[in-house]
Amino acid sequence: MKVIVIGGGPAGLLSAIEAAKGNEVILLEKMESLGKKLKITGKGRCNITSSLDISEFISNIPGNGKFLYSAFQNFTNKDIVQLLKEEGVEVKTERGNRIFPVSDKAEDVLNALIRRCKKEKVDIRTNQKVIKILTKDNSVTGVVAENRSTQKEEILLADKVILATGGRSYSSTGSTGDGYKFAKELGHNIIPIKPSLVPLECHDKKLCKMCQGLSLRNVEIQIKDSENSKVIYEDFGEMLFTHFGVSGPTILSGSAHLLRYKDLEEKLNKQKIKLVIDLKPALDEEKLDARILRDFEENKNKRFKNSLDKLLPQKIIEAVILKSNINPDKQVNEITKEGRKALISQIKKFTVDISGFRDIEEAIITSGGVDTKEINPKTMESKIVKGLFFAGEIIDVDAYTGGFNLQIAYSTGTTAGKTSE
Repeated sequence: MKVIVIGGGPAGLLSAIEAAKGNEVILLEKMESLGKKLKITGKGRCNITSSLDISEFISNIPGNGKFLYSAFQNFTNKDIVQLLKEEGVEVKTERGNRIFPVSDKAEDVLNALIRRCKKEKVDIRTNQKVIKILTKDNSVTGVVAENRSTQKEEILLADKVILATGGRSYSSTGSTGDGYKFAKELGHNIIPIKPSLVPLECHDKKLCKMCQGLSLRNVEIQIKDSENSKVIYEDFGEMLFTHFGVSGPTILSGSAHLLRYKDLEEKLNKQKIKLVIDLKPALDEEKLDARILRDFEENKNKRFKNSLDKLLPQKIIEAVILKSNINPDKQVNEITKEGRKALISQIKKFTVDISGFRDIEEAIITSGGVDTKEINPKTMESKIVKGLFFAGEIIDVDAYTGGFNLQIAYSTGTTAGKTSE
């Protein structure tokens, strides 16, 4: 059987590796090299997968997780770790069950997958832009590809075509949404594309600029709808203030939940979506009050604005004072019990009004894509066009941070690559 894989990211590489077992496989990548986006994942370190049991993965995938049940059984997190080990890449597990290469180099992961492809005799062709997928009688027959160096077009015949072209985020790596166009032309429904795992913007830019560059660890966050006090998402971990709003692991995962929230646009415009940060989750209000009283005793002759250095990071003190409505130039010994109460409230419930999402170019992944109802979950084959298969981010599935999205790529890629005995 002749198989063409379109896209040289992790989903395409795993598709090619699997399909090459007994078949002739050509992998077409429009960029000059493979896996450009993979090389920048995990800040260049590559969060390969999660060490959680594979049965727990679906609960970390808010976007159509159940669709992936069969794919995860076909190729697990243990399988990708084993494959990499066979290719000389050792891994380690870090906080939050995140698995990374021991070398901390995403390039090592990419090179291992390319090595395996070459061992399986996959014909890898870069600088090859697919122009069209060819079909006859509702079955794929091949593709038209253009060599980007020579501008020459070529018809490549195939019995099976796997679309693994990625999403729309980080378009400079080649993820420009080509696959959606092909799928739509062949009759597939495309669920609207939105950024996911993306930083959030806030209404009060002045407040965010005050805290810009501040990285918070071990904080508790809640994203809430103030209209009905509903908690949309909660998490514990790291976050970061930027000039436009907030980012960091907890915020990115929260964005994946928030984008699915009902009447979101209206609520964002009305400043109903709040990020509530507990800056001291290890202390309840009583213990925090006792801690503040101790600090105040030490600094009783200082101004209030100079008394919080031991309690809070320098970059957030001005914002906390501003929100607590206490005169920053007051002497510490002048702060009343009510003043302390207002301070405690801001430390335990520091609130930022969320105004929206950053652009899709800044998103780690894309939400939306080819409708899962039109794909056979056991094979990843199109229910509309025979011989057309999908793998990776092009499908309308997306997960939280933590290696889950890459595992989706490996598992759907392997499933799409399988050919019936």
